Order: sequence, then structure tokens, then C-alpha cells
Amino acid sequence: MMDLISFPDYSRVWVYGSDRKIPESLIWELNNKIYLFSQDWISHQKALRATGGLLHAYFLVLIVDQQVNQPGGCSIDSSVRFIQNLGAEYQLDFFNRNLFYYLKDSEVKTISRMALQNQEIPLEINQDTLFFDNLVSDKLSFQKSWLKPLKDSWQAKFIQPKLILTE
Repeated sequence: MMDLISFPDYSRVWVYGSDRKIPESLIWELNNKIYLFSQDWISHQKALRATGGLLHAYFLVLIVDQQVNQPGGCSIDSSVRFIQNLGAEYQLDFFNRNLFYYLKDSEVKTISRMALQNQEIPLEINQDTLFFDNLVSDKLSFQKSWLKPLKDSWQAKFIQPKLILTE
């Protein structure tokens, strides 16, 4: 995703998290398939200026320069189908909305929504633990706000306030 730098800040971003860490042996192959899809991605018979790839061996990221051509409903649907098919081929689920991702000692870890709601929180998680916000929608937000402390994230709403304030 080296070409991410060449995209304007307002470019549209989609982030999909895998249900498990993607093995190192598959990273190049998956990155290649994602990149090829992004280069062939069209909207209303016009090419999109897009790119994509994997980050942290968990996240599939697509980005589109909306100034060149806006992605429409059909083109977004085609990206979802592509990601679903990719997941099926490699036994990866990029659509599990019940998993949250956080960074601990430079390693991505996951916790389920249920675990947060049931207060089954590992001791390594506190209010300052960095959580990934896969709901970011543009490049600027992706660069500045994709990672944020739990206390500032939307995931914090699943934790009782008294628990999040402990260190």
C-alpha cells in the first residue's frame, strides 16, 4: 500500500478486519489479488483510481480517489463480493462485526464484543490501550484516527465506566 501516499486526504477508505491473523505465507498472494482487484475496479463503466492491500496481517484496506470517479452502489457491492470470495477462498472472515482489534506491544489482538459487554476484559486492556476504528471513512481519518485510546473510541460504550477508568 505504498501508493496510499499519493491519494488525497478526502479519498474514501474501507477497512475490513479478518477474524484471524493472516499467515505470513499468504500475505504477498493476498496483497497481489487485492491490488489487481483495485486496478480493475470500475463504477458506471469508468475506472476508479483505487488501491488496496493488507496491513498488520489483519486488515484489508481499500482506498478510492473520489475526485477522479465516485464509487457507486454497484461498485461498492462488487468490492464486498470480492472480499467475501477472497475470505471464502482462504477461510478468512472479513465481516465479523463482533470482533474489535487493539494493539498491545506492537501486536494486533482481538476481543469480542460479547467479552467487552460481559466485562471479560484481559488485564492488558485499560483506558489507554489503542483500539482500531475500522469505521474511518476517508484517508485523513484513517491516518489520524484509525488507532485511538479505548477511552476515546466508540468501542468504549461497551464497557462500564468504572472499569475503563482503572489502570
